[in-house]
Amino acid sequence: MNLLQVSLLVTSFLGLSCFAQGKIEFTEYDLDNGLHVILHEDHTTPIVTVSVMYHVGSKNENPDRTGFAHFFEHLLFEGSENIPRGKFSEYVENAGGVLNANTSNDRTFYFENLPSNMLEMGLWLESERMLHAKVDITGVETQREVVKEEKRQRIDNQPYGTVVQEVMKRAYTVHPYKWPVIGSMEHLDAAQEADYIDFYKKYYVPNNAILSIAGDLDIEKAKVLIQAYFGPIPKGSKDIPAVDDKELPLKGEIRDTVYDNIQLPAVIQAYRIPANGTDDYYAVSMLAQLMSQGESSRLQKKCVNESQTAMFVGAFPFALEHSGVTLSFGICTNETDPKDLENEIDKEFEKAQLELISDREFEKLKNQIENDFASSSSSIMGIAESLADYKMYLGDANLINTEIDRYLKVTKEDIQSVANKYFVKDNRVVLYYLPIEESEEPGK
Repeated sequence: MNLLQVSLLVTSFLGLSCFAQGKIEFTEYDLDNGLHVILHEDHTTPIVTVSVMYHVGSKNENPDRTGFAHFFEHLLFEGSENIPRGKFSEYVENAGGVLNANTSNDRTFYFENLPSNMLEMGLWLESERMLHAKVDITGVETQREVVKEEKRQRIDNQPYGTVVQEVMKRAYTVHPYKWPVIGSMEHLDAAQEADYIDFYKKYYVPNNAILSIAGDLDIEKAKVLIQAYFGPIPKGSKDIPAVDDKELPLKGEIRDTVYDNIQLPAVIQAYRIPANGTDDYYAVSMLAQLMSQGESSRLQKKCVNESQTAMFVGAFPFALEHSGVTLSFGICTNETDPKDLENEIDKEFEKAQLELISDREFEKLKNQIENDFASSSSSIMGIAESLADYKMYLGDANLINTEIDRYLKVTKEDIQSVANKYFVKDNRVVLYYLPIEESEEPGK
């Protein structure tokens, strides 16, 4: 079997369901240096996920140096004192594994999916990333160009690609959620090597991280390896400043128009909502599902199927560590006035404010939640990431087993309550996305 076949085999295994309807068992503990470790043993397939989640995202950045967290997602693949530059990924790929990373407003997540006999290699790679990463001007200059190209492809040249950043900079005035995760290219260009080194030494330390490993492993043997590779790493010596969640309420509806390289107009609505893990957050999440998940959802039925004012509609909350937003949006069909689509979306939320949802809709919602909850733990990597997320965001890794109860506690009255509490015009940003050529028409 060649390396490509092995890699494909690993990837196919990751898609297999390893979710048993029973409880997901795990072991967690702290090393002396503050690294929190979570281990889940599952011998369903000969695969192991090694992951490290750092409690640093775009909200932890200096306002004059935005984009650092996302930049480090790239930079920390450059290599280390013991890994030649550009060779980090090769170790995993040559073993038939896959690797990647992602950054959010609140955390950065790195992972390797490997054949289980390569567990030690995964631990070595992540320990090197934590202790000996190459943070120097050569890597910085290389990754600056990579990040700029990513921004061009995913945001600047992507239709509707700026929606999130345009919403967030209006929904927040103080909180660092107001700037985009990818940050400012000007800030990255202006930063010196010392700025990058300082960021690395402050945040990429064991006492600001969770090592989450899931799959075909022996927990006691894994503990010995973890101690060998991560135990000697010193605790971070720099203070990690807390970020205050003290954004003031919106003082009224904010409306604006964004001209984009698009063919069809779009209507974007963003409502401020409470943080992930709060009681109201779960009700808000269920309201969003009621509106947009599935062919029988309210917005889909009304705007796409019946009136045909929209090509596509959606609604979803951002599961943020601090007070967040939920988006509702629609892309207009040809000749549809955005105002008409906005009115239709508003009416569907008004119905949720005035009337309790039906028993049938409520039962469907609970079934969707149960399916979604099972899917989130349907792969070894999904389990590793969920365990780390629950611990980092909400302080309890066992929510991987019990968070569903928080959703199922939500009543029809709770959904109506949050519709009236948060989905009001004084608590929202409304954007019309219009084709650039409309801005060039006389009178625009």
